[in-house]
Amino acid sequence: MSVDQYFRISERGSTYTREIRGGFATFFTMAYILVLNPIILGSAKDKFGHHLDAVQLTTATALVAAVMTVIMGVGGNLPLALAAGLGLNAVVAFQIAPLMSWDDAMGLVVLEGLLICVLVVTGLREAVMRAIPQPLKQAISVGIGLFIAFIGFVDAGFVSRIPDAANTTVPVQLGGTGALSGWPILVFCLGVLLTVGLLARKVKGAILISIVTMTVLAMIINSVADIKSWGLTTPAWPDKIVDTPDFGLIGHFSLFGAFDAPGVGVVTVVLLIFTLILSDFFDTMGTVVGISAEAGLLDEEGKVPNLGRVLLIDGAAAVAGGAASASSATSYIESAAGVGEGSRTGFSNLVTGGLFALALFLTPLLTIVPLQAAAPALVAVGFLMMTQVKHIDWDQYDIAIPAFLTIAVMPFTYSITNGIGAGFLAYVVIKVVLGKAREIHWLLWGTSVLFLVYFAIDPLEQVLGVK
Repeated sequence: MSVDQYFRISERGSTYTREIRGGFATFFTMAYILVLNPIILGSAKDKFGHHLDAVQLTTATALVAAVMTVIMGVGGNLPLALAAGLGLNAVVAFQIAPLMSWDDAMGLVVLEGLLICVLVVTGLREAVMRAIPQPLKQAISVGIGLFIAFIGFVDAGFVSRIPDAANTTVPVQLGGTGALSGWPILVFCLGVLLTVGLLARKVKGAILISIVTMTVLAMIINSVADIKSWGLTTPAWPDKIVDTPDFGLIGHFSLFGAFDAPGVGVVTVVLLIFTLILSDFFDTMGTVVGISAEAGLLDEEGKVPNLGRVLLIDGAAAVAGGAASASSATSYIESAAGVGEGSRTGFSNLVTGGLFALALFLTPLLTIVPLQAAAPALVAVGFLMMTQVKHIDWDQYDIAIPAFLTIAVMPFTYSITNGIGAGFLAYVVIKVVLGKAREIHWLLWGTSVLFLVYFAIDPLEQVLGVK
């Protein structure tokens, strides 16, 4: 069997060139995790005041991303890259670690991943995804489009949070002061214009061309202008290209240590695991559906190809992330950038995973792409995913209202899980109100109850006395 036949490249209307371009585009739009994950995990202390080493965190992050992205490509054959999940790493760093040791906290991540794998093996996780009505799946894709576009605007500094000291009810603003200023913002704006212009002209490689062009421009500007900060990544030629990876954190976890942690009850541990599972479960659900829909890979019934294997690999990624002390790894919505470049198969993952493997040794070179150069890709892909909104019947309120809430809540709360939860709950409530309760799949009843617990976790903890 040839490579083309194994990955079904020609069958899905793709080419090696498109897959390679897509692999590069996906890497550059998510390479920020090599900087951001060590910052988030490295800035927190566990209960005993211990920090995780930043260099070791960078190595662990790159290693898990490389291995699991390649496995997803070979085993799942979807253009879906994986790395340490944002949001999940914050839960580990600021909610779990302060209650126990880092080894115990990472052990909970491993447990979470193992339980997700059990849900996959029993068929429950796949069954939940298949039970979602097609219009809600389309709404999830549209909501993710708006969400990642918003991420792009925020990451580039085009949109920023207004400080609480401003005493205003408006949460965000244009630029850092209510107006656009500075060279980095100019790079982003030019990048957006270049990307959409190339897309409108249907130029092959539009997203990747924009990322590379804007990175070169940013490096030139950085060398001649006095710029205080580009954010996480400065577009400057590094002092050294090769760096030695440090695997010191690999294997540092205690599977059941959290249950014996002093001052932490069993109920608290169970709730922490539940929070991790629910966030990982539905973030992945939204991402897999959204990416597959954008790539045109869903069948007539809206089913994702190789779904069982894809979900099992995603669960295994959570296990790998915890075992490497990199936090739970999960599917990345930034993979949509690769899809926008033409990726349709797991072959592009070999490119993305290979670049993460190179990053183990070439981190200084591969992280010179500033967010201002990569973020326009997220804005452009947000538009591409938004086009699926035309398939939703907006005159049918029992699906239109849940679809609207799914779409709106994702960017407004900065969470895929929250958007899916709001849509599920609204769908169940409206069907019941209209006397159509029999149309609700029993799995949607069950997941809606879980989302009630998820949204009411704070009062529940107070009632159970675990706060």
